[in-house]
Amino acid sequence: MSINSQSNVETNLSIGPTSLGMVRIYIEGKNINIPLDFDPEEALEIAEELKAAALIAQDMDKKKK
Repeated sequence: MSINSQSNVETNLSIGPTSLGMVRIYIEGKNINIPLDFDPEEALEIAEELKAAALIAQDMDKKKK
C-alpha cells in the first residue's frame, strides 16, 4: 500500500505526552494497536511535515474547484 492508495480501514488516533517525556502517537483499530513514541524534537518535525502536507492538500483541493 502506498501513500496514495485508498483504504477502508477505520482506526482511532490518539496523540499525547508520556510519563517518560516522549510524545506518543497511538493508532488503534480492529486487530491492531500501534504505539509510536518520539522524542520531542522528532515530534515537532512530524508536526511540521503534517502541516506542510495539509497545506499542499488544501491547495490541491482549491485548484479542483
